Order: sequence, then C-alpha cells, then structure tokens
Amino acid sequence: MAPKTTAIPVTRGTWPTQELQEIAEADDLHIAPFRDDGKSYGTPTWIWSVAVEGELYVRAYNGQESRWYQAALRQNAGRVTAAGMTKEVTFERIEGLISDRIDNAYRIKYRGNPYLNSMISARARSATIKITPRQADSQ
Repeated sequence: MAPKTTAIPVTRGTWPTQELQEIAEADDLHIAPFRDDGKSYGTPTWIWSVAVEGELYVRAYNGQESRWYQAALRQNAGRVTAAGMTKEVTFERIEGLISDRIDNAYRIKYRGNPYLNSMISARARSATIKITPRQADSQ
C-alpha cells in the first residue's frame, strides 16, 4: 500500500550564497519534515549534507526505509537546523546524473569517515533529497 500523501503546497526559493556556504561547511544539519498533520515537526534527525552547484543535498543512511526520508517525501516540507540557523524548507527527491557529483561532494567533505562508503552506496543514493528554502509568503 502506498504511503498517504498529505503534502502541503510550497513555494521554493534559492539559498543565499553565504548561508549555503555556512551550512555546507558545518557538520550539524538536523532535518525535521512535517508530521502527517502538516503543522507539527517530526523529531529532528542529524544527517550529513553537501552542497553541489548551489544546491543543498542530503541522503538517508538507511535508504528509502528511513522514516525521516519517507516523511520528507510525503510532506514535501519541514525545517532544517544547521550552522546556527533554522530554516523552513522544501524537500524534493533527486536521481540521475547529479548523483555522481553528490557522491564526489560526500567524498571530499567526509574523507576518512568510516561511514562514507555507506553514504555513497546504491541504498543511500536512492534516498537523495534536495533541500530548498521556502519563500516567506508560503508559510
């Protein structure tokens, strides 16, 4: 049975360059998609993030079975906290050629980390999300 979809309508913005750079350099991103009510936030989950070509990406270590990943796809919106900032955001599933560039960004940022191979595995690649700030008028 397909998961219930209760996505809220959102307007996507773009990351200010300085904010994206600060988030990309940090290692403290917490993601909290909306719960099924579309109003309250889920429990923040610490995840790795990378910036590629002016966009912010995350992956689910446990692949498409990750609860935060499933909630992000159902709701399409939530919030992230990183580098001392809290942002209302949208979530979009990503696949295709950009995945290779995302892999490379993970290799550079997390070189030497024992979890790196898992984050560039087919399982994690299949659960890649682009995070975009929500515009103020859509909240």
